[in-house]
Amino acid sequence: MRIRVRRTGGFAGIERSAEVEVSDREWESLATAVLDEGESDVRGVPDGFSYEITIDGVTVRCCDPRLSEAQRTLVTRVLKEGA
Repeated sequence: MRIRVRRTGGFAGIERSAEVEVSDREWESLATAVLDEGESDVRGVPDGFSYEITIDGVTVRCCDPRLSEAQRTLVTRVLKEGA
């Protein structure tokens, strides 16, 4: 399973992205939860981050501070792992 996270926005407007290839059940269940939730409220807040989470070609968009727990966990793990 290939997971890519693209983060844009924030105070400085710096884009950050990372991509990981995983086959671990824990990663896969987290990714499935994100896909099952679908897109959250894509209206962000001023200077907040916007995210595109792409899992095997399917993209979900979400924004701070309205990330679900699964979205936040996946974003944090991918950006850390892919850095």
